[in-house]
Amino acid sequence: MTQKNSNKKVIKLKGLINEDKDFLKNIVKEALQEILEGEMDEALGAGKSVRNQERLGYRSGYYTRNFNTRVGKIELRIPQDRNGLFSTEIFERYSRSEKALVSSIMEMYVNGVSTRKVKKITEELCGTKFSAGTVSNINKNLDAKLKKFAERKLDESFPYLFLDATYKKVREDGIVRSQAIFTALGVTWEGRRQILAVELSNRETKTTWKEFILKLKKRGLHGVEFVVSDNHEGLKKSVFETLPSAIWQRCYVHFLRNALSHLPRKKVIDDVLQELRWIYDRSNMKDARIALNQWLDKWHKKYPRLCDWVDENIEETLAFYRLPKQHHKNMKSSNVLERIHEEFKRRTYVVRIFPNKESCLRLIRAVAVEVQEFWIERSRYINMDFYKEFKKTNNKTNKKVA
Repeated sequence: MTQKNSNKKVIKLKGLINEDKDFLKNIVKEALQEILEGEMDEALGAGKSVRNQERLGYRSGYYTRNFNTRVGKIELRIPQDRNGLFSTEIFERYSRSEKALVSSIMEMYVNGVSTRKVKKITEELCGTKFSAGTVSNINKNLDAKLKKFAERKLDESFPYLFLDATYKKVREDGIVRSQAIFTALGVTWEGRRQILAVELSNRETKTTWKEFILKLKKRGLHGVEFVVSDNHEGLKKSVFETLPSAIWQRCYVHFLRNALSHLPRKKVIDDVLQELRWIYDRSNMKDARIALNQWLDKWHKKYPRLCDWVDENIEETLAFYRLPKQHHKNMKSSNVLERIHEEFKRRTYVVRIFPNKESCLRLIRAVAVEVQEFWIERSRYINMDFYKEFKKTNNKTNKKVA
């Protein structure tokens, strides 16, 4: 595929994520506009067209002002009152830190379910508080955009697919429960990453994973040839059932972590796990098997339980050797998703326990969109030309053998 077509795909994806211009720019603009309207309501003691005895003045239209931010230039409509008394400190306060502008506005959105938290954030940033109605309007606007991102059609083919889950605490019916955050990441034939889905589930089972993948397929997921995940039994079985033609790779990092449970509880001071990890640095399957046999011979007498378990299960972690050597580093583990989940945890640390599922899903999807936009502006994640050539060579070899 030509570079021109590749660029068209990127532009198309931007259109799916963005309203009018770009997603974050609109979010920041609408948030600031809501804050300005809220400030005016507070200053006048009444909202638009509201009649009451406590009203301190009346609105008198708007004037426009450009505001340069880290996400671009934003044009805001600044409300005015008839007496010319209204003023806002929003520009001075926000301009002190462009980074704080984006992150704090996003946190104000996603924590909007908790009025107390929103008031705390806005008071620190703007020196004022806002009503629950203002917060509700902000959340509605964001939810609509995030829903559009989450339900977009997947028109492109995704030969590589990563699946993983992490957990967050959510209060439900007065009880704090762990909610599984299912994440799917795909790599296109242009070598670009896309976060395909972020969903919440009460538990991580075969049924919930199967529903998650089938929902992706309903949105258009197709062309999957290689899937990377951990060894969760429900996830593994659902991949085999829903994507039967794909090769499954068990994440070798998770495999090495699992190996710890097959060692004595006493501290291991030798190199048994380090040498096991080195097996995955071999350039091809043949060399990896030779290194494995040497490792088994060396350590079986001292750690028979570990070696028997490795011998029985390691084959699932070697599927990446069916791919071109240039892709081994990226495709032998689900680290690319682990990094996204770390970002989820970092951004949700301040929340600790979400007041409900909606607020949790709002935040992680907002973070997912930020990550996605960051990727769009960067070069491709992996060079798929190696895989295309690899497939051609293998097809020719298979025809000769036949």
